[in-house]
Amino acid sequence: MANVLDYVELAVDDLEQAKAFYGTALGWTFNDYGGEYAGIQDPRNPGQEVGGLNPVPASSRGEGVLALVRTADAEAALATVQGAGGQIRAELHEYPGGRRFTFVDPWGNILGVYEPTE
Repeated sequence: MANVLDYVELAVDDLEQAKAFYGTALGWTFNDYGGEYAGIQDPRNPGQEVGGLNPVPASSRGEGVLALVRTADAEAALATVQGAGGQIRAELHEYPGGRRFTFVDPWGNILGVYEPTE
């Protein structure tokens, strides 16, 4: 499977306020993950997500939007990112739903790579 850009994560200060805003402004609906995260439902594919709202304090985040790349092999992706000169920002780690890492490209863009549990 190719590495595919398929998920966008928005950093927000207040999860409930952000859900209310995007629900009203854009008609988005969400999958709730216990107040820790909200997945943005894909209206084209019921049950799937296209992104999420991540409640992280403004003081601890370096980005507002995080583009996520889906991969079938996180270790291989990590090796190729490092081999190409990407700087790892968050090491490969487990999370509910899979494993992921984030990196900074040579131009300062921050991307995440995740391998879903399926």
